[in-house]
Amino acid sequence: MNDAPEINASTQKERMDYIKNRYPCIADCDLCGLCKVFHGKDPEDAYDDYINGRRSFAEVSKDFKR
Repeated sequence: MNDAPEINASTQKERMDYIKNRYPCIADCDLCGLCKVFHGKDPEDAYDDYINGRRSFAEVSKDFKR
């Protein structure tokens, strides 16, 4: 997978598409575990600050590396 688009060089839609492609829902929570990683949040909600250009992908990702 490519690196996350930089906020200053991408659109909100491009960032949303990146998150959707990077963290796709496979509708099998027992097998996947993404919701657990994001503390019960959908990836699009977890990365809202990145998608809306408030914080970088790396900054938001640090929130979930605990």
